[in-house]
Amino acid sequence: MQLADTHCHLDFDTFDDDREEVIQRAIDLGVERILVPGINLETSRAAVKLAEKYTQIYAAVGIQPNSGNDWEAGTLAEIENMAAHPKVAAIGEIGLDYYWDKTPRDKQAHIFQAQLELAADAGLPVIIHNREAAQDVLRILLDWQADLANRKIKLAEMPGVLHSYSGNIIQAQQVLSANFLVGITGPVTFKNAEELRMIVKELPLDKILVETDAPYLTPHPYRGKRNEPSYVRFVAEKIAELQDVPPERVSEQTSANARKLFNW
Repeated sequence: MQLADTHCHLDFDTFDDDREEVIQRAIDLGVERILVPGINLETSRAAVKLAEKYTQIYAAVGIQPNSGNDWEAGTLAEIENMAAHPKVAAIGEIGLDYYWDKTPRDKQAHIFQAQLELAADAGLPVIIHNREAAQDVLRILLDWQADLANRKIKLAEMPGVLHSYSGNIIQAQQVLSANFLVGITGPVTFKNAEELRMIVKELPLDKILVETDAPYLTPHPYRGKRNEPSYVRFVAEKIAELQDVPPERVSEQTSANARKLFNW
């Protein structure tokens, strides 16, 4: 299978001892593209450096809500400068997080809105982080996408992806109606993830991306160990099983979805 891992934190220090081997293993097992998203300025810079070094790697830049307390007057301008790099494919990961709640919610919303506006100006899709904040995330995203459409901005046709989808089926339908894609990660392989599997059965294949979120969310049969981009195949295989299609069909379509969204 030829695959794209559209969310993998390869810059994290857990990969410092064997990053080259991890990347080569992914390539050898058919992972043709890897997207490394930033969660703050430091990791955004690191993602860009990895993208410069490896043909297969692209970067996303942005401030994740749990890093929001680092937001300063010049932060948005630095993200904007990085976003102009030819290997930067998206703004992200950005959004809201009410689980960890490390940043005041009003500040989270301000940072989220500012980066959505930047994405619109840059013409780049967004990678959305949502943890126990689905109602507010969807409200903001649906308003933003509708505004893009009203302004006849092409980004409205495919504005981004909800990373590691964790909402319900009704919310998924809202997401799809606004042209967003849905990112599926390792939990789809977990025994206790019945609701997620029910949602994946109903999702159109042309609306799905496969992700690892490595080093987190390791799929079965490696759950409990460090995740890595080569394991994205287990996510694709589970989607194929749930939708009763060949794994190659899932790999082809999700890779095509990633090419279209990230323009690589």
